[in-house]
Amino acid sequence: MTISYFGYGSLVNSATLPETAQVTPGRMDGWVREWRIRGSNQTGRGVCSLSVAPEEDVRIRGVLATEPKDGLTKLEQREWKYDRIDGVGGAFRCDLENRPGPEDMFLFRSKPEHNDWGDEDHPILQSYLDCVLTGFHAFWGEEGILHFLETTRGWHVPILADRDEPVYPRAIRMEAVLTEMIDDHLAGLKVRYLAPA
Repeated sequence: MTISYFGYGSLVNSATLPETAQVTPGRMDGWVREWRIRGSNQTGRGVCSLSVAPEEDVRIRGVLATEPKDGLTKLEQREWKYDRIDGVGGAFRCDLENRPGPEDMFLFRSKPEHNDWGDEDHPILQSYLDCVLTGFHAFWGEEGILHFLETTRGWHVPILADRDEPVYPRAIRMEAVLTEMIDDHLAGLKVRYLAPA
């Protein structure tokens, strides 16, 4: 028995998934990505994470991830600020074969009590954003990074510059070329950075 889910943020980065997970890149219709989940991490620090909201005529890239069913508890613990939305497989299409996802495919959306834009007390972690964009780059190259930036709402939310001392528990190391590419594209969005406390 397996579970199948749509990853649109950090779950796109296969380095953050169990070794047993199989990942297929594709696209999901009818959902838009937003910096709209506000809360605290395990240390009590305020952070802002990615969520999605239903919207017609919108398509976002992401991955179909499949893993053994016994991984569901750990996955839900990771995504504890999210509700599970079942039955989204028909809106997904794989990149190569253009086939839909499994009928029981699900995605995670912010719980109502966390569904709000980030702010200075709940910033985007640069280490989290780096992890997400590295995942998009791995599947779609620079085009994937641009797609993410263009199809994600909420760039008014400030970014905590924690790259050198990551707060995000699944932080990754990037090559200098990729770091420069990401920073150049973010500069075009005129994002605002906060210095670590």
